[in-house]
Amino acid sequence: MLPELKLHPLRCVLAIIDQGGFHAAARHLHRSQPAVSMAVRDLEERLGQPLFEKGHGKAGLTPFGQWCLPRFRELVAHHDRVSRDALAMASHQAGRVDIATVPSVASRLMPGILASFVSDYPGIEINLQDGHSEGVCQMVLAGAVELGITSLWQDEEGLDFIPLLHDDIGVVCRDDHPLAGHERLHWRELAGHTLIRNGTSRLLEGSRASALLKHSALYISNMISLTAMLEAGIGITTLPRLAFPEEHARLRFVPLAAPRLERRIGLIQRAGVSLSPAAAAMQRHVMAYLAGPEA
Repeated sequence: MLPELKLHPLRCVLAIIDQGGFHAAARHLHRSQPAVSMAVRDLEERLGQPLFEKGHGKAGLTPFGQWCLPRFRELVAHHDRVSRDALAMASHQAGRVDIATVPSVASRLMPGILASFVSDYPGIEINLQDGHSEGVCQMVLAGAVELGITSLWQDEEGLDFIPLLHDDIGVVCRDDHPLAGHERLHWRELAGHTLIRNGTSRLLEGSRASALLKHSALYISNMISLTAMLEAGIGITTLPRLAFPEEHARLRFVPLAAPRLERRIGLIQRAGVSLSPAAAAMQRHVMAYLAGPEA
């Protein structure tokens, strides 16, 4: 059976060598000299070999003690390093958080969220990925990321969903389109116009506007291609407000008032699985940020 090596006797041995004797080691460790001597004797008994030569008046190591010394240093240093790292991780001074979001959140919300998070937790490394909503869910379920920010179209087994915000659906068209000047639109006003479907068009399903999908012959999933088609005047589309590419000056967003549709955006994580301290800090930060006046 291997002897259990306690750290205090190892520290005593190192202090005796580094400080030049038992008395100096006791002062350095804030212990009595008999306590240091007893710790060393206990260690020698556990190992079955003496560490220090006897009767020389000076603390000299035996050959066995010389062999042990660098290994004791390595063991104590490793313990202290692990302790520091664990404490830093637990107190959010270190660590890594892997998070995935849908592109609209990545471009519109995450810059502000991450800027303030980095300021509050400068020691935490962040890995941000983006993808469509199903892809984000799969990354979380597979454990590739701890947190996701996305919309859930339906309850997903194995995922916990914390609602963050509601994102209104509107009509996007070019600034010279007949619908561009409206303050809000009824779905019937979209009839007769070329509707380009996209990945978020499923939000119309089950609503009074679902009939529009049946008459749409165009489907574009890529946002860059969709924006190009809209700017070319090919047709109109429906998008959540966060997904509206507002940097494109020729495009307009008109709220869809009847029916009023929205997507719920929230934080997802694996059900029944605890978050790492870094991910838990990110979760709290996102919720606090979006609950603030800047949300």
